[in-house]
Amino acid sequence: MVIIADGGSTKTNWCLIDDEGTRIYFNTEGYNPDFVGTDAILASLRQNLPDTLAQDRITEVHYYGAGISSAKKAEIVAAAMRQVFTQAKVYVDHDLLAAARALLGVGSGFAAILGTGTNSCLYDGQKITYSVDSLGYFLGDEGSGSFIGKRLLRDYLRNLLPDGLQEAFRDTYKLTRDEVIDRLYNQPLPNRFLASFAKFAYDHNNVSYCREIVLDGFETFFQNLVMHYPTYQNYTFNCIGSVGYNFRDALAQVAKSHDMEVGKIIRSPIDDLVDYHTILTK
Repeated sequence: MVIIADGGSTKTNWCLIDDEGTRIYFNTEGYNPDFVGTDAILASLRQNLPDTLAQDRITEVHYYGAGISSAKKAEIVAAAMRQVFTQAKVYVDHDLLAAARALLGVGSGFAAILGTGTNSCLYDGQKITYSVDSLGYFLGDEGSGSFIGKRLLRDYLRNLLPDGLQEAFRDTYKLTRDEVIDRLYNQPLPNRFLASFAKFAYDHNNVSYCREIVLDGFETFFQNLVMHYPTYQNYTFNCIGSVGYNFRDALAQVAKSHDMEVGKIIRSPIDDLVDYHTILTK
């Protein structure tokens, strides 16, 4: 039996392919090695994997995850996986490669992630050939959930949200300035905390302020990342991630304004990623 997993900073989507070829899906939290270590990942896996999962019968684990930017980062995750799936060969790679394989298969082109964080690349059908560094939520991640959430949170704390929205934000989250600062500077996973506020923009998409900050985020994503790919307008724009999918109309509007044709925009790569691995084994 084989497991394919796509791990973001917030959630990991898993698919078990059993000996009859049946697909069984389940979820756990995300395991970004920029924020969590092997022990924390191991504890989460032991707590959150389905009780019915025959861990000792798994022969291969293909895990793609956010933050897998080096062999050292990959080993943080792989070490936990090997302790859980003791009979399996464990392969750990970047979630950007998962995005490219899900969006483009064995074809070539441009692929992006717009979820909790941001990433993008050019792909030749086998490997990533070029990528503009998103730099993470401190310095970049333009257009991501954390980027949009940061804008919302900053404007709220400065009392700059439009009338009605200020009160709605306060009533929804009931956060004080001190609580926000503590969550960002003293608690784990601040990027996930920031990204959680992107839902507010989605829930209030009928308000012009919310539409504008989403458009501004995607415009900044294009200006700072996409437009730095050589001849980017020769590629279709393909994207995975909850932010890209939920705000796909705004994303398509910005892409078209930069003369980039929109290709495939999907919420999660897991189905297409499983298809990719299934085709390879035939």
